[in-house]
Amino acid sequence: MQQVNLGMIGGGTVGSGVFHALQQNGKLLSSRIGINVVVRKVAVKSLAEPRAYPITRSLMTTDWREVVNDPDIHIVAELVGGTTLAKEIILSALKLGKPVITANKALLSKHGEELFAASKKYGANLYYEASVCGGIPIIKSLREGFVGNRIQAMYGIVNGTCNYILTRMKLEGADFSEVLADAQKLGYAETPPDLDIDGFDSQHKIGILASLAHGFWVRPEEVYVEGIRPISALDIKFAGELGYTIKLLGTVKKMEGACRVQVSVYPTLIPNAHVLASVNQVFNAVFVRGDVVGDTLFYGRGAGKDATASAVLSDLADAALDLKFGTPSRVPPFVSHECKGAVAGIEEVVSQYFVRLNVVDKPGVLARIAAIFGQSGIGISSVIQPEGHEGASVPLIFMLHYATNGAVNKALKKIGKLPVIKSKPVMIRVENFE
Repeated sequence: MQQVNLGMIGGGTVGSGVFHALQQNGKLLSSRIGINVVVRKVAVKSLAEPRAYPITRSLMTTDWREVVNDPDIHIVAELVGGTTLAKEIILSALKLGKPVITANKALLSKHGEELFAASKKYGANLYYEASVCGGIPIIKSLREGFVGNRIQAMYGIVNGTCNYILTRMKLEGADFSEVLADAQKLGYAETPPDLDIDGFDSQHKIGILASLAHGFWVRPEEVYVEGIRPISALDIKFAGELGYTIKLLGTVKKMEGACRVQVSVYPTLIPNAHVLASVNQVFNAVFVRGDVVGDTLFYGRGAGKDATASAVLSDLADAALDLKFGTPSRVPPFVSHECKGAVAGIEEVVSQYFVRLNVVDKPGVLARIAAIFGQSGIGISSVIQPEGHEGASVPLIFMLHYATNGAVNKALKKIGKLPVIKSKPVMIRVENFE
């Protein structure tokens, strides 16, 4: 049996998880691919740092160059994270013709185009299944499984922290700040939690998926992002009364016209009857619609040492097989295709909307607000107007028909200036997957 030597850079949560998985299932992997995979060296920050799983001391070094430059190491796994040192590591390995496996979504989102160009130039493949949705094989599915499909739409619940918070808010009627504090205690949310709850982690992942699906590189700044901080228990309550569940949803959708695509991340009302509404706790899911295959769903754990290690092992098997058969770019990491695409601005994206206003309860208020929507060409499909005491402040809920984001934002700006409006209007988009 042929042997392939692996060099790992990073021995933290993901790195130690990969080492443990190879110890546990290395023989199984070797029997399936006909190649014996051996960990030769692991670069770590410190030999004494605590790890989720132990790594054999004799294999460790604190100099990543010892891993990359070792002539006996055939494959390099970059598992350190960040966008500076990790980039240097990957480029150094690719220049030596060594295939690289990475789980680094932030790096790929920011520098993917450059890294894929280097991969092509030096004839060394770049594998990145673990960069999006942990153990869910969504990258391989887009690159290989759906190679004969035009992707019409993708919808992803791709951040477990946000999904955990929104799930508990729905099930318990709890406020955002209360559940966030619990999530931090349990280790589901970082301190500070901005990357997750403000949508930037999802931005990285959705940008990578959009790039793969549509064959042009989507830069992070082109992805429209809203996080879940503004979502209140009241919004979740009224959404439930209307038959919806609120999720932080990444959306990639072809628009009418030549090669224009919506790429966005924002809280979204999802019909309770749709499968994505039942994705709860820290789980992830990606719903993909292809023109040939139709609708498909990928579901599983999107983060964590074991789920991520599973994806790294999948890439390791591919890399080892590509080396064995002399096909370093059997499936290139990224291929431009179709026409030159562009990301549509959020103002031109069409959606339905949930709007919550905090108004003074007195006669004529509803009519004044409805008139502004009407003047803006926006139809109202339903209204929830809880009973209150005249003169008191009460919530007023509207479900709006399809309109552009630009038109709705313009109307809400006018409505927000009315003296009967007591707080900033809340607008949440609705997705019916039509």
